[in-house]
Amino acid sequence: MVRLNVKRGDNALFLFDTMTDTPVGTVLDQLVEIYNGILRIGRLAREVEQLAEFGIAKPVEAVGLTDEQVTEMKIKDEWTPRCYPSGGSRPNRDDIGRRTGNAPLENMAEVLNKTCADAKKAVSKDLVAARQNLTLEMVNEEFEKIKGAVMIVYPMGLPPYDEVQHILHGSEDLGGREDGKAVIPPGDGQLWWAGKELSKEKKLADYVGKNEKTTIIAKLQKRGGGAPVREAAVDEQTQKEMMAYAYRKQEEWKKLEEADDDSYMNAGWADSNALKNRLQGTGTVGFGKLR
Repeated sequence: MVRLNVKRGDNALFLFDTMTDTPVGTVLDQLVEIYNGILRIGRLAREVEQLAEFGIAKPVEAVGLTDEQVTEMKIKDEWTPRCYPSGGSRPNRDDIGRRTGNAPLENMAEVLNKTCADAKKAVSKDLVAARQNLTLEMVNEEFEKIKGAVMIVYPMGLPPYDEVQHILHGSEDLGGREDGKAVIPPGDGQLWWAGKELSKEKKLADYVGKNEKTTIIAKLQKRGGGAPVREAAVDEQTQKEMMAYAYRKQEEWKKLEEADDDSYMNAGWADSNALKNRLQGTGTVGFGKLR
């Protein structure tokens, strides 16, 4: 199988294995779905970690308000009594005011946090360094694990306005958010290799040949983003080593230039008459101290 080292810009994303006779359009759809799935896990993990620390979200109209203000404005919270964490709760005030502050007990919070940490690690770019490929099934499995952990800690569910609930059910609104800018909408992806965009109508073999053991660096791009930056001739570490070597050589040349080129003339080995003087016994002659 041909292996794609998928990047976006200079950032490594994941390794993906496929066959050379696969249409580029099919490969691209799979890559976009995996990439967006990784982003979704990141967003879900971030919100679930907040859920573990501060409990469920406040009603939209109560966000940012203190408990006193909520009472004064007579804002009703009908979901907090329903969506109680398993085993009880512990108070932990959310200074931002997004969540109720009725956090799960520490053992339940640990379930959420550990599941999120494991999921992020399972789809991280560290897999590239470890030469492990990533599949859509693996991404979906990690998503379901987080979903299962939420159901364990909150068996009665979450409020419909909680961001965790939106992400789990695919109803989150990413419009105008930084998170939304990173997402590649289905059908808007482009795949680049060797400085050119790969046509969706062709097969990978039309570009990389039929050798199934080939590894290429493929750039994933959003349509309209222009051509991605080409890969450097050498990696960052090699470039640093080359610069360090060039600096050391430059310093050595400076030292040579600063040295006295004629200083060696005073050395004994540079005396052309040294051998003759030694044979005649007229080498270095010392004189006693004059009285």
